[in-house]
Amino acid sequence: MIVIVVVVLVIALGDSDESSTPAPSKTTTDTSPREKTQEPGGERADLVTFQLDDRSEAGITNIWVVWTIKNSSSEKSDYSWDWEAVGASGIRLTNGSQLDTDVQPGQTAQGEYPTTLKSVRGVKLNITSFNRTASY
Repeated sequence: MIVIVVVVLVIALGDSDESSTPAPSKTTTDTSPREKTQEPGGERADLVTFQLDDRSEAGITNIWVVWTIKNSSSEKSDYSWDWEAVGASGIRLTNGSQLDTDVQPGQTAQGEYPTTLKSVRGVKLNITSFNRTASY
């Protein structure tokens, strides 16, 4: 009985990996297994644009992420993706998740979402995950 408790504690304590991977840059290729299974120009290519839009004026900060999705599949699709904004020093400034639903085959959908960013200078957007699923 004591051996089982010790084994459970060792497994529980050894499973506390809280490390994170650095943000990928545009010049490096992600070789994670999920990327290897996607065909070139696959579902990720449906995210045509994803960028920051600085609408700040009169000293009031107003920065949004804006995107365009074009459904290149033959079925109505839902899209979800996670992103992060990384400063020039490599520190993550903010992150979020976006969802675009019921995009018809061949249809283009646009969206926007406000951020808490104070500036766009030196900020780089990274897509950390991207999924397209059939919409019902």
